[in-house]
Amino acid sequence: MTTTIGLIQVKGGAGRSTLATNLAGELSKKGPTVLIDADIPQGTSASWFAVRRDAGRAGNLTTDVARDHRELIAKVAKHQASDYIVLDGPPRLAEMTRAILMLADKCLLPVGASLAEVWATSDVLAIIEEARRVREIDARIVWTRHRPHTNLARDLAAQAKAELGLPIMASTLGLRVAYPEALGTGLTVAEGTDAAAAAEIHALVAELVGVVQ
Repeated sequence: MTTTIGLIQVKGGAGRSTLATNLAGELSKKGPTVLIDADIPQGTSASWFAVRRDAGRAGNLTTDVARDHRELIAKVAKHQASDYIVLDGPPRLAEMTRAILMLADKCLLPVGASLAEVWATSDVLAIIEEARRVREIDARIVWTRHRPHTNLARDLAAQAKAELGLPIMASTLGLRVAYPEALGTGLTVAEGTDAAAAAEIHALVAELVGVVQ
């Protein structure tokens, strides 16, 4: 059975493609995985995969692109033989965002360590509620560029709980140079030299797989 994971966020720079590529790369070690880049022409995830493929590291991972929501629906149907499908959505409210919510078994909303990103994420709530009139939607926040044990982290958690009301994944991604470095070299952080970053992504994948099973 295929598990489809959607990444949605209206604010650019929140770490959506970073999260998508790391999840896709690590999930592909568990079974055949397709990473669908729905943020075209930006195409960050597709570019990451091209670097990975050219380095001979594709393994069980393949990629595809979708330029509109109709194409995304068709591509998800096409890849139902895969164990996992990861959807990297665009940084804006669009029909593509609605399609991802309808297609995904679980949607992750990466939120960086700033109140501006919490406020921006609140714009997604209406579209999530709209989708919930049609089907059950499991949407969860993932903290990125997270700095635990700081006043800001505590304030952000309280603000997110008050304003968003969405479940928050226990696993977080820290503010580490390992993430942009991995993105530029076609790697996941688990394949690099930063042990703390590797532990973060391993924990997030384990939590995610446990939740969707």
